[in-house]
Amino acid sequence: MTNDWLRIDGLAKSFDGVKALAGFSCSLREGEILGLLGPNGAGKTTLFNVISGFLAPESGNVVLRGVNLTGKPPHRIATAGIARTFQDLRLIRQLSVLDNVLLSFRDQPGERLGNVFFRGKSSQDQEAANRNEATSLLEECGLAEKANDPAEDLSYGQQKLLSLVCCLAAKADLLLLDEPVAGIAPEMIEKMLGIIRDLPNQGKSVMLIEHDLDAVMQVCDRVVFMDAGVKVSEGTPEEVRNDPKVIEAYIA
Repeated sequence: MTNDWLRIDGLAKSFDGVKALAGFSCSLREGEILGLLGPNGAGKTTLFNVISGFLAPESGNVVLRGVNLTGKPPHRIATAGIARTFQDLRLIRQLSVLDNVLLSFRDQPGERLGNVFFRGKSSQDQEAANRNEATSLLEECGLAEKANDPAEDLSYGQQKLLSLVCCLAAKADLLLLDEPVAGIAPEMIEKMLGIIRDLPNQGKSVMLIEHDLDAVMQVCDRVVFMDAGVKVSEGTPEEVRNDPKVIEAYIA
């Protein structure tokens, strides 16, 4: 595994003069699960917004597999292989669980009008393949029996799980997970962590924001602790948890 599969160099971003990111740098190895810890306002979600193209940084770079993605729009970054979840989930709540997953597949034939008229059979075959794959993903994550239910009828934990399934349907190589287990029931936490823990076995790399230290200890290979937009500590979960600077800023 290379150390610079994802490289973040010197990102800076301010809001009304307040620095959300102040020259922040880190890297992610291929097949690694990296945790981002830090108090509210540390800049964690701002970092995700910059990586995924929802915010443009004032300086610095985001480089994935040698390709500079800095400042590119979100749809270009998604095409490059990055998908993310949000704290507010952003599901289409009136659509079925299955339809939410189907909408997450990239380069669907129905998106091009010409395919409807000139490649009808191949388009239908691809749509059937997507439906089968979406059903398989829902089965693997324990949501198959909810496939035809509106997404809004799911519990909060199930909605979070559906957001993760949508990322998997997008076939992203890098998943940015924003507080995936916050506010959900203990049994759902175990299910979610089990799925996240297995993602590297599926060829995925993960960066996750989480306040639950136990969850971080269970799934993360390495942890970066942020505060006020800068990196305070970096290492294994155990090393970061026991770092006096982290204890002073966050845990104590």
